[in-house]
Amino acid sequence: MDKITDALNEAIHQFFVDACGGMFIGIFDDANAAVGDIGKEVAKTPSQWNGSVFSLVQSLSNNVIIPIAALIITGIFCYELITTITEKNNMHDIESFVFFKYFLKSCIAVVLLSHTFEITLAIFDVGQWVVNQSSALISDSTYVDVNAIWLNFRSTLDSMDTGSLIVLMLEGAVVGLAVKAIAILVTVILTNRMIEIYMYCSVAPIPFATLSNREWGNIGTNYIRNMVALAFQAFFIMVLVGVYTALIKDITTVTDLHSMLMRIGAYSIVLCLTLFRTSSISKAIFNAR
Repeated sequence: MDKITDALNEAIHQFFVDACGGMFIGIFDDANAAVGDIGKEVAKTPSQWNGSVFSLVQSLSNNVIIPIAALIITGIFCYELITTITEKNNMHDIESFVFFKYFLKSCIAVVLLSHTFEITLAIFDVGQWVVNQSSALISDSTYVDVNAIWLNFRSTLDSMDTGSLIVLMLEGAVVGLAVKAIAILVTVILTNRMIEIYMYCSVAPIPFATLSNREWGNIGTNYIRNMVALAFQAFFIMVLVGVYTALIKDITTVTDLHSMLMRIGAYSIVLCLTLFRTSSISKAIFNAR
């Protein structure tokens, strides 16, 4: 009878050891997968993220917004011409170079307006290149060797009693949900970012129409700053995820498994809070308002 009881206790103990081990492996597997999946998503340009939405935005920009931008730039040209003529001693001191400069600036403004969408997409092509380069470096330097972790944990788990294993498994379940929630949160943030990009792209011709004017030019320059900030927000998300996985990798040497789980949970909460600030951080760096 004692042998049966001992065998049953050993089987129960072994079940919880395997359950806890599988839970830990799942947490670290999720950390490894996060870098690769997020790297693929944030690297997508507006045309790659959703082709149908992109086509709709491009059509609205070309057919609805460009005529309005044409009216704005025409008004700016008339204002610029009147100002150019009158500011030179009320038309008593006019040089031919003034008109040459005016027509040259007008031609450049028209070219910028006619290629607004290409210029806007070029900004995100640069952002995509930056994210692709950083993703390769982050994935290589922060990869967690799950097999090595399992070998380190196995002896610790074997030495724990069944009650401690049950508590550890419950803690691991909560932390595992927190780690999985990061992927959902990142999806929400990336979706919000892309919708914001589409909204900016839809009205791109209007701020571009103001670039040639000294008084109104701050509208166009601030618009470009915002687009650059949105493009580089993806890079800051990659940096943040890289820091998170590096912290997770560093705590794999901790012997106290309860402490390890608490630290993973704390890092996950900090990551979630900081993800919401990537947009404001990027805009602050590029002085976008």
